[in-house]
Amino acid sequence: MPAEILGGIGYDFVVVDEEHSPFNRETTDRIVLACKAAGIAAIVRVQSKDPAQILSVLDCGADGVLVPHVTDAATARDIVAAGRYRGGKRGFAPTTRAGGFGRAGQAEHMAAEDRRVTIIAMIEDPEAIDNIDDIVAVDGLDGVFVGRGDLAAAYAGSDDAAAMVRAATEAVHAAAGKAGRTVAILPGTPEDAAAQARAGSTAFILSSDQGFLRNAAMQAQDMMSDAVTHARKG
Repeated sequence: MPAEILGGIGYDFVVVDEEHSPFNRETTDRIVLACKAAGIAAIVRVQSKDPAQILSVLDCGADGVLVPHVTDAATARDIVAAGRYRGGKRGFAPTTRAGGFGRAGQAEHMAAEDRRVTIIAMIEDPEAIDNIDDIVAVDGLDGVFVGRGDLAAAYAGSDDAAAMVRAATEAVHAAAGKAGRTVAILPGTPEDAAAQARAGSTAFILSSDQGFLRNAAMQAQDMMSDAVTHARKG
């Protein structure tokens, strides 16, 4: 239901979070199907770099994957290989939703999937920042997501963790810009979104469905409480 609502509002994509939510393959499959019905792209944040997990969500018809904790070029090459047919190692299965349940022939299916699927590396470790130029140079990688929360946790205890996160974010923007890679980010405020857009981010993850629900519920509670209080005083 959340995916259908967001698709109806006009959002471009949703992230189906397998890493931090109690989802199994059947749950992800249903959400991807809802996204297709609502006309909104489904990007799945898989639990790990395991090629079997990447294959699973792509066969369900996901439009792309967010892969956590990509720390070096070798890992980036592995996740690209897991998600690509040509030059990669993606398992061939045209009878899935991704293959139109057998509608497409082998060559057509492989070419269409290699064009369609987006592979995004999550940059959320200090080691990844050290290797960012090599990571974004990997052929077939479409973009990177800057995981500022995980970076902040990794830098916690340092003299100026906030400054280190800012410097890391700047390093990702600079490297991705030179390599022609998309940068995605989760902004904290509209002002932060504007600042990150100026820095080079072009994809923005705004909130979780829980966050949307909590904010709307708090706003409704405050509005109704104020209205009732004023009515009683009047």
